[in-house]
Amino acid sequence: MELRHIRYLLAVADHGSFSRAADALQVSQPTLSQQIKQLEQSLGVQLLDRSGRTVRLTDAGTAYAEHSRLALRELEAGERAVHDVQDLSRGQVRVSVIPTITAYLTGPLVHRFHRSYPGITLSITEATQSQIEAALLADRIDLGIGFGGSRSSGISSSHLFIEKLGVIVSSANPLARRDSTLTVHDLAHVRLALLSRDFATRMRIDDYFAEQSVAPHVTLEANSIGALIEVVSRGSTATILPDAIARGRLGELTPIALDPALPTRSIELLTRSTAYRSAAARAFEQVVSSVTDDLGL
Repeated sequence: MELRHIRYLLAVADHGSFSRAADALQVSQPTLSQQIKQLEQSLGVQLLDRSGRTVRLTDAGTAYAEHSRLALRELEAGERAVHDVQDLSRGQVRVSVIPTITAYLTGPLVHRFHRSYPGITLSITEATQSQIEAALLADRIDLGIGFGGSRSSGISSSHLFIEKLGVIVSSANPLARRDSTLTVHDLAHVRLALLSRDFATRMRIDDYFAEQSVAPHVTLEANSIGALIEVVSRGSTATILPDAIARGRLGELTPIALDPALPTRSIELLTRSTAYRSAAARAFEQVVSSVTDDLGL
């Protein structure tokens, strides 16, 4: 048995077809079929059910494929460890962040990291908390920035800062010049543009209003933070987002104090507990810490 046998088997299982797998692997179909038969002979068991229109794993094949995927992930991590450059002249860091982080932290973070380590490739994706944890466990990313209180075993976290939600309006909005604190009952009469209900932030906002027995006046829902900021900056509509967004756009946006205060949440750096931490990943962790300190988060 060789490593290519495992890769060939997993390709057929993923594509459900010898021909499509052969195309993806850039090998001939007879070669692919022969290699998998060799693997089955070495194990003494049939791994693929070839009787239907779609090729499927047998029960034995399913068990073998599950362990094979885990082994491949560890081998790939080992390759990254071998090629890890301690002087940080090259390397790669794969990071995934929750959507609200993109609006106020990703820009300063990328700028600082590239300025400090120009030879390292940085890959950043935006994802939900559950998607970040799944990607960490599958070794598709090296680090995540998300909420505290992970429920996935195998995920470790370290505290970065407390994210505060706040009412945000255009600096030209009359509310921006208000002398007194805005109460939640006052806010009930303000036109709001909020994130759609598939965002964790919106769930926290809805819970807040429910606890205060207040029905908000929501005139717009959007699945884009950028769209909300654009709408709010141009009109009389208010929104509720992390107040760090407004602090990063002073002169354009203004954060408004609300009584009682909106909920806070812990933002944490997430890693896979058993993952190899490259020099580049460790450098990124240090940059995250310094940038959040500089931003006063």
